[in-house]
Amino acid sequence: MTQPQPLFRTLLLIDTERFSDRDDVQQGYLRRMLFGIVDRVLLSAGADPSLRLRADRGDAVMELIDPSVPLTGLLRALLRDAPGELQAVNRLAASSAQLRLRAVLATGFVQIDEFDGWVGTDLNNACRLLDGDPLRAALRERQDDYALCVSETVHSGIVVHGHQGIPKDDFHAITVPTKNGPMSAWLHGPLPASQPAPRRDPAVPPALPSPSGLDFRGTNHGLVANQVQGDITFGGSGDRR
Repeated sequence: MTQPQPLFRTLLLIDTERFSDRDDVQQGYLRRMLFGIVDRVLLSAGADPSLRLRADRGDAVMELIDPSVPLTGLLRALLRDAPGELQAVNRLAASSAQLRLRAVLATGFVQIDEFDGWVGTDLNNACRLLDGDPLRAALRERQDDYALCVSETVHSGIVVHGHQGIPKDDFHAITVPTKNGPMSAWLHGPLPASQPAPRRDPAVPPALPSPSGLDFRGTNHGLVANQVQGDITFGGSGDRR
């Protein structure tokens, strides 16, 4: 049996908020609206169906997009066209059929096996960003119906360079807790207030070098031109020299 080869792809994941809270008729409507929005947004970015592969997850959709489609165009479409398409759909929908979406844009290697299954650590990590608390909280706390985050690779390769239509200052660093440890990513728009501030370890003052090789940690009442002047306390013990 031939081992499937990993392919480098752009990964787009979009999920529907509170899908399971709706009845069957509403879920069917939301799926049609979701697929229509994704198709129109990707077409506006130059990703026609021949350049992408879709996985249907019921309330979510995953797209493997050929790397020939520029990431700048995809990100611009997700920032500009996706909110516009979503607003147009929700404007005509009843309150019980409002569509609210979380989206993740990432890159990485994916294997497609003989069962049409997708396998890859990069894909797993993108799913963890999509299901993570920061992105969920961001959408929950916003008045608009859309929240987007990008992976570290998309941020470092595209966002930080300030391409036209991609405002880098609108992206904020987040840490996503996962069972395999924290992951870093970048959220577009304001950070959710419900997320705790990042923990910071207290600063430890570095040891001052001594001409004699002594490791000095304490109170120095005067250090001038590599010479110690005045009383010195070693290690906080109160001993003076």
